[in-house]
Amino acid sequence: MTDHNAGPFTLNRRTFVGASAAVGGIVAAESLLSCSAPPAEAATTVTLTINGAERTVEVDNRTSLLDLLRERVKLPGTKKGCNQGACGACTVLLDGRRANSCLTLAVMHDGAELTTIEGLADGDRLHPLQQAFIDQDAFQCGYCTPGQIMSGIGCIAEKHCGSRAEIREWMSGNICRCGAYTNIVTAVEQTAQQT
Repeated sequence: MTDHNAGPFTLNRRTFVGASAAVGGIVAAESLLSCSAPPAEAATTVTLTINGAERTVEVDNRTSLLDLLRERVKLPGTKKGCNQGACGACTVLLDGRRANSCLTLAVMHDGAELTTIEGLADGDRLHPLQQAFIDQDAFQCGYCTPGQIMSGIGCIAEKHCGSRAEIREWMSGNICRCGAYTNIVTAVEQTAQQT
């Protein structure tokens, strides 16, 4: 069917859709070309004493303490589990207190003292809690073990070892997917009694 009243500029549905797509594509391309590059992320230099050695590192302001340890300082013993503070695999001692290193930014701790699992042994002589984990078979796969040990050291230092129930409560932020909890509590209890 022909529309005899159609002028030279009359659009049908097909022409309208095609023209709209073409114009939309041109506008999108122009807006992409006119966008400037995103600004560079801010970086900060932090100095930390890690396992007794002073380390100075320049980090992106968004870098977690965990990522600084694993990626920038090359200390992979601190594990990245959930990366949300729920599992405790990333536990370190920060100025002598337990901390989930995935939940804190490195730039917040300039001048702080950190102890990681790599800093516990004295040469070939294991820390007493490391030895207790071996003695009590307190690990299976071992992934959570560094965080469990660091949390256990904090638990002992904080004097939260009056009973097995108290140890369980104060170690409850550390998850063991293998279910070695009974042996972990025994290892912490053994070490607390020796100190």
